[in-house]
Amino acid sequence: MTNAHDAKTMADGAAVVVGIGGFMGWMTPVVTLVGGVLTIVYLAVRIWETDTVKGLVAKYAKHE
Repeated sequence: MTNAHDAKTMADGAAVVVGIGGFMGWMTPVVTLVGGVLTIVYLAVRIWETDTVKGLVAKYAKHE
């Protein structure tokens, strides 16, 4: 494994922990709001970067 892969895996884990912590009410409302927004944005970017989504976007872009 590379260092970049390890960092992404750790960031994924942190995003999930913050998301679950906010959902379960373990954090203060302000931290939950900021953490929730950052979690949603981070995970959306990670999903957007997947090969599957890139392939679907390229496929539909060719049709237009």
